[in-house]
Amino acid sequence: MNQPFTAFTGTAPLDTFDETSRATFAASYPEIPHKLVHRLGMHPLMQLDALACLGESLPQRSVEYNRAALPIGLNGVKAPANGIGIGETIRNIGSTGSWAALKNIEQCPAYAELLADLLAELRPVIEARTGAMLKPQGFVFVTSPGGVTPYHFDPEHNILLQVMGSKVMTMFPAGDARFAPDETHEGYHTGGGRELFWRDELLPAGKQWSLSPGEALYVPVMSPHFVNNGSTASVSLSITWRSEWSFAEADARAFNGLLRRIGITPRAPGRWPASNRAKALAWRVYSKARGLR
Repeated sequence: MNQPFTAFTGTAPLDTFDETSRATFAASYPEIPHKLVHRLGMHPLMQLDALACLGESLPQRSVEYNRAALPIGLNGVKAPANGIGIGETIRNIGSTGSWAALKNIEQCPAYAELLADLLAELRPVIEARTGAMLKPQGFVFVTSPGGVTPYHFDPEHNILLQVMGSKVMTMFPAGDARFAPDETHEGYHTGGGRELFWRDELLPAGKQWSLSPGEALYVPVMSPHFVNNGSTASVSLSITWRSEWSFAEADARAFNGLLRRIGITPRAPGRWPASNRAKALAWRVYSKARGLR
């Protein structure tokens, strides 16, 4: 269940994003996908050996890795394991045919500092538009040539920075039940999975975003997407945060799931700037009373 989080404070900016990118972000956040340019470059924390060491140091719940030769939609099937450890998976990513995700990298102080610096650059725009920056988190994705990240959505505001290699993300409109049914949203926010069922007829509605080193992509909350890796190994850093709006939308979805279980067909929550306060408050009261928080 969603928990209250302390607002992010951040540290001094590194000017990783140039002035043009910050202006584009200010004009587009929080609902319009857009590309940015970054100067993260060959940061030592983003090198394969450093990431392998990070993966070996993180708790098991914060590491996910499997074979990279996957369909666009897993459609309920679990991704097959690659049969090797996380360190070997990352150090030899060019040949292991794998996909790896390092979650909540802010558990490591050096990566927490990097995440804080990056988000501090954008915090004034974020907080002017959607309020306090909540629950900052970082994720690193390391992918073998030709790997696929299957169709899914994410609950955070997200900027994906491409550090090494290339990839193409195919993104679909957020908040449209054609691409992510309301029932899937409701299930996710009450403890279910976030994987979506893929149908080939969805493809024409997706927009392709190509990413090369030095480019980044802003992905709005709950925008369905899948990713095709390029012909070389890839490293990407995802910097994410939540807002009270995103938590309210999530809690309204959870309350809709409750309504659906008692035979009511609820109206989907509104996208930003809708507050979704009434349903969010109702879910928070209900979940607290039931000991779900």
